[in-house]
Amino acid sequence: MFQNIRNKVFISIAIAAIIYLGFTIYADYEKILLSFSKFNWLLFPVLLVLSLGNYVTRFVKWEYYLKIIEVKLHKIDSFSIFMSGLVMSVTPGKMGELLKSYLVKQVNGTSISKTAPIVFAERATDFLSLTIMALIGAYYFNYGKNIALVIGTFLIVGIIIISNKTIFDKLMIIFSKIKFISKHINKIQTAFDSSSKLLALTPLVSMTALSIISWGFECFGYYLIIKSFYSDINIFWSFLVTAFLQLLALYQCYPVDWELQKVH
Repeated sequence: MFQNIRNKVFISIAIAAIIYLGFTIYADYEKILLSFSKFNWLLFPVLLVLSLGNYVTRFVKWEYYLKIIEVKLHKIDSFSIFMSGLVMSVTPGKMGELLKSYLVKQVNGTSISKTAPIVFAERATDFLSLTIMALIGAYYFNYGKNIALVIGTFLIVGIIIISNKTIFDKLMIIFSKIKFISKHINKIQTAFDSSSKLLALTPLVSMTALSIISWGFECFGYYLIIKSFYSDINIFWSFLVTAFLQLLALYQCYPVDWELQKVH
């Protein structure tokens, strides 16, 4: 059954990639061809290696989290599930990656409520790492410090609330009076147990550091691409912009040209 699901997911990824490429080319065919002609294609193998580094470090984090909550998967199944979740990366906050929890359940019967917090932990460490990178860039350029601080503070407060047992118990006393929540109290408790383990200090710090490495691969790749078009680009600028764009999810409406004028 899992083999069938995995094949369908990979087919969906391929179809989505083809459709996305088609729309991209259709939207501005001439400019895309012009950009391709100016791009230094000798960088392409380097960019592939950087992307591979990004995915490998993310897979290491996924495996680490599975080990913490004591979920055992064969490496091949684990990798297939991890890669299948990438098809949902375009969803808000990448929360569509909960597909991974569903697939884990199909493989070994582990409840979704137990593994779902992994997705939140992945996003929490991602955003923490991006906030740190954004803050470094913001102080370097003296731009956007308040935004990065607000995002970082909000995230840390959220992590404390979600992983603190005292706060959780008090919230459950209040919300358990709601009929819908009371029906799922056991699942909520299971999710909290996983969250408290995944967001403990040691996993939080170590996986945030790993996320910095992971995003560093992507930021450096972005720097190499932009530098092939603008030779005077500062590497700190590329890290700052990439971090902010990821944090604010403004890829579609935050022009790079504007950033060049505003920051560089």
